[in-house]
Amino acid sequence: MRIRFTKMQGAGNDFVVLDETRGTLGLDAAQYRFLADRHFGVGADQILSVRPSPAPGVDFQYVIHNADGGEVEQCGNGARCFMRFVRERQLTAKDAVRVQTLSGVIEPRLEADDRVTVDMGAPVFELARVPFDPAGLDPQPEGGWHTWHLALDTHAGSAIVAVAVLSMGNPHAVQIVADVDTAPVAAQGPLIEHHPRFPQRVNAGFMQVVDRAQVRLRVFERGAGETLACGTGACAAVVAGIRLGLLDTRVDVQTRGGLLTIEWAGEGAPVLMTGPAVTVFEGDIEVPDPS
Repeated sequence: MRIRFTKMQGAGNDFVVLDETRGTLGLDAAQYRFLADRHFGVGADQILSVRPSPAPGVDFQYVIHNADGGEVEQCGNGARCFMRFVRERQLTAKDAVRVQTLSGVIEPRLEADDRVTVDMGAPVFELARVPFDPAGLDPQPEGGWHTWHLALDTHAGSAIVAVAVLSMGNPHAVQIVADVDTAPVAAQGPLIEHHPRFPQRVNAGFMQVVDRAQVRLRVFERGAGETLACGTGACAAVVAGIRLGLLDTRVDVQTRGGLLTIEWAGEGAPVLMTGPAVTVFEGDIEVPDPS
């Protein structure tokens, strides 16, 4: 099967975008993995599918598959690329659209400066909805909130990390580090992602607080490994920093791929994320038959 695709990136988080507004392609997990493969396919952190409205009051459906072929609930950098894609392909004339994701409706908006702002919805702190299993653990008070201490292995002397736990439509565990350049992302990221307390796995964030309006961030993403940027990870990190008393309500997040601006007014309010969305190239590729 030969398919048309668009390669896009948002702050270095890169995507293969598929137009399925006229019919779904019916790809399986192996085919998504092929598209994401940087040697044999196109190469991407995630595959984004643009599908028609599933319900009244919604403009599009947004389906996300990670590089490992698994479907996930949300991708913030991808949402900005989604907005850019539907405008460039003339699938809408609107500057803002309502988009159905697996975790709810989001509202990306094209700004006058050509960046895109996404209303990511309110963060979720209810542990069962993250989901996170706190059985036998005590929350550790910090600032106006708390963290959870997780042993990263079962043997004596295992490293213990303090993480703030929340969901931005997908699960996040955020820890504060002194320097993101030397943070043990490669070593700890997989251990946190697959920690048994997160039954659906988790995105592991490593945040360095520069001042109350600036942070540096690296994220080991569930199903993708470390990426150059993670939109929901940036939202989760800033929300955690605000609740822990470390950050103001508007924060610039410097990722390895670029700058994101996150705003959050407090509990119950939506998180707003603003950043770039760029089309890299378009093409056709022959996709192997379903496995």
